[in-house]
Amino acid sequence: MALFLSTTVNKVDTKGRVSVPAAFRSALAGQTFHGIVAMPSFKYPAIQCGGMEWMEELSNSVNAYDFFSDEHDALTATLFSKTVQLSFDGDGRIVLPSSLITHAKITNKAAFVGRGPLFEIWEPEDFYAYQLNATNIASEQKLTLRPPPQKSKEEKH
Repeated sequence: MALFLSTTVNKVDTKGRVSVPAAFRSALAGQTFHGIVAMPSFKYPAIQCGGMEWMEELSNSVNAYDFFSDEHDALTATLFSKTVQLSFDGDGRIVLPSSLITHAKITNKAAFVGRGPLFEIWEPEDFYAYQLNATNIASEQKLTLRPPPQKSKEEKH
């Protein structure tokens, strides 16, 4: 699966075209769709993006809920009905639909924010404010990560 790191700010033209950072495009190389999948975040004024493999992982996670259950219905309506496939043009650009631009309050610049297995597109000033708040929370709560459990010899082979 692709891994997205760093933050890059790129210009957005009047038609909504924006260049996806080269490192992000490289991370997506070899996937079945030559572009990205994008959806409005239901938590933040941001666009959540990834490759088709990421979308398949989301689909598998949603399928952990019983088909036709309220949880399954809510998640599929929230995630998949608003997701769009955005193809790369010859210059590595995508065209952001106006609904996503409006959701993220993007004007003439967009911040591409690596978030590990996904990336987000933000209005740069909104992201910097969010990032500062997130950093303060992590610091105040002294958040740390545990190493993953070690695999046994049988699992390694």
